[in-house]
Amino acid sequence: MNYNKLIDNIQITNDVLQASVSKAINTGTTIRNWLFGFYIVEFEQKGEDRAKYGDNLLFNISKSAEIKGLSVTNLRLFRQFYRVYPEIGQSVTDFFERNNIINIASEQLSIHQSPTDELKYHNKNQ
Repeated sequence: MNYNKLIDNIQITNDVLQASVSKAINTGTTIRNWLFGFYIVEFEQKGEDRAKYGDNLLFNISKSAEIKGLSVTNLRLFRQFYRVYPEIGQSVTDFFERNNIINIASEQLSIHQSPTDELKYHNKNQ
């Protein structure tokens, strides 16, 4: 192998793997944003304490959640994203199942029913 071939191999490897990393990040971000919208809409429709938060819900979430860059504007966009593309739920369910996230999410959220079970039910009723 000569020096030029070495450089070509390094460059090609970087380009191919960098593209796959970007795709994975984009997929994860899209799923996260859709789920945030899903959770907000579900809370607004069924939340026991929704009246307590009322119109300030998005503001309260942005202040309470310790996530950098989680603004009221972003939360509003996430909610709109979920409402415009409810069919993404099946892709979210598939992604969770493919990546064995179902049990992890259930444990983290301390719920009896996994988010994907709720999404499956929700998707069937649309």
